[in-house]
Amino acid sequence: MSDDSSALPTHADEPHVEQNENRLNRLRAGVLGANDGIVSVAGIVVGVAGATIESGPILTAGVAGLVAGAVSMALGEYVSVSSQRDAEKSMLAKERRELAEDPQDELEELAAIYEAKGLSEETAMQVARELTEHDAFAAHVEAELRIDPEDLTSPTQAALTSAVAFTLGGLLPLLAILLPPTSWRVPVCVVVVLIALGVAGYVSANLGGASTRKAVLRVIVGGGLGLAVTYGIGMALGTAVG
Repeated sequence: MSDDSSALPTHADEPHVEQNENRLNRLRAGVLGANDGIVSVAGIVVGVAGATIESGPILTAGVAGLVAGAVSMALGEYVSVSSQRDAEKSMLAKERRELAEDPQDELEELAAIYEAKGLSEETAMQVARELTEHDAFAAHVEAELRIDPEDLTSPTQAALTSAVAFTLGGLLPLLAILLPPTSWRVPVCVVVVLIALGVAGYVSANLGGASTRKAVLRVIVGGGLGLAVTYGIGMALGTAVG
């Protein structure tokens, strides 16, 4: 019986694994937020630079896009995470209620989960009993819901993280197009943006365990095409208006 139960993830280890996964998800979200900031603001400033060489309009459009994008990201993340958190709280409350109303049925349900993982019926029931005696609620939410009640994502924290990540990413193309001499603005901005996108793609792929080469190539090609399109539109509109 001891050999069968040793193959099961320990009650103490699972929260540690879930916390690491949560940290990776947050880091990945931060990288993606920075990537969005780079692409969005770069598209705006390069498009405006195609229409005019004046620094004023480029700065105004870039800052407006940066602020609007950061606010949009923060609001979107806040609403999304709030909905997820509400759903998780509802599931946790339901689990507490079911444990209070029908503990025997919940015990059998927990045993069935471990039996489905490969334990014998007798061993699964023994494991379920011991975990229930230790902390019934924690045992059920880990096995059934895969939720750590002590590590629910904060909507405010998620919103701030997204806004900061977007802002940091968006500052890069804004500075890259304003600091160089006029004739070098667009080329320098494009090179800086493509390098930054490549780095973001590499980090994101590493975090997700995907192919870094494909990820880097994908974001660089997509970013380059996007910049070319916005620059072309800016030139066309600038010529037409002029």
